Amino acid sequence: MPRSKEIQKQMRKKVIEIYQSGKGYKAISKALGLQRTTVRAIIIKWQKHVTVDNLPRSGRATKITPRAQRRLIQEVTKDPTTTSKELQASLASVKVSVHDSTIRKRLGKNGLHGRVPRRKPLLSKKNIKACLSFVRKHFDDPQDFWENTLWTDETKVELFGRCVSHYVWRKSNIAFQKKNIIPTVKCGGSVMVWGCFAASGPGRLAVINGTRNSAVYQKILEENVQPSVCDLKLKRTWILQQDNDPKHTSKSTSEWLKKNKMKTLEWPSQSPDLNPIKMLWHDLKKAVHARKPSNVAELHNSA
Repeated sequence: MPRSKEIQKQMRKKVIEIYQSGKGYKAISKALGLQRTTVRAIIIKWQKHVTVDNLPRSGRATKITPRAQRRLIQEVTKDPTTTSKELQASLASVKVSVHDSTIRKRLGKNGLHGRVPRRKPLLSKKNIKACLSFVRKHFDDPQDFWENTLWTDETKVELFGRCVSHYVWRKSNIAFQKKNIIPTVKCGGSVMVWGCFAASGPGRLAVINGTRNSAVYQKILEENVQPSVCDLKLKRTWILQQDNDPKHTSKSTSEWLKKNKMKTLEWPSQSPDLNPIKMLWHDLKKAVHARKPSNVAELHNSA
């Protein structure tokens, strides 16, 4: 039988207040929506101990004292990469001997759980300042400005080795059965693509073959930007977003953009999180790998 939920202290007080007013178990049960046996247990406990507070319970005393718990929390707060084994050694130095699983449970009770750390670009103070400046400058831009921004980017779609976590349901002794493993290869092949989108939807997608340089990039822009702008029905005031890749900011590309009257959105370095196209790439790669391409040619066609 599942363990019932503990009645809140405030509710237990109400039971006693109504009981002291002369009401019986049945009336209290109906008034508060509690089981009659629950009402009876609360009243009997109050009559015996003159309190509705939780009484000390039996069981082995905890090995982790409040002081040791504070030490654990302080250490992981100061350095979140500290392992449970290191914490175990730290407690042992103050003569508190516990299993590392006990440490993990105690930290969990305090809202601290082991998690895979998120990976983010390394930002210098200059990068952070530039990102903050960008946000402040565009914070009050009207919605129309963003709706007429064409977001662009390149990404690599790999045949194998997607960097995501996978889980399988298996017993402890069948880890290496074929159905329970994910094959990896050193050089599985990949396809590089350029893409764009706006608030009104996705634009064109171009597969990049061979060397990637300023000339190749300009050709991609020439063949895909203006048709995408037309398809997405952007206004004449539309603006092109691109990152600070050297081929995007080279002298020849800058001159090409100026010649073709393409206004670009200034972009802070090391700021991929600002570009919403990253979510689009995630969906694209997920859809491509759902088709399970077995070679680069199939990967090319899937993309």
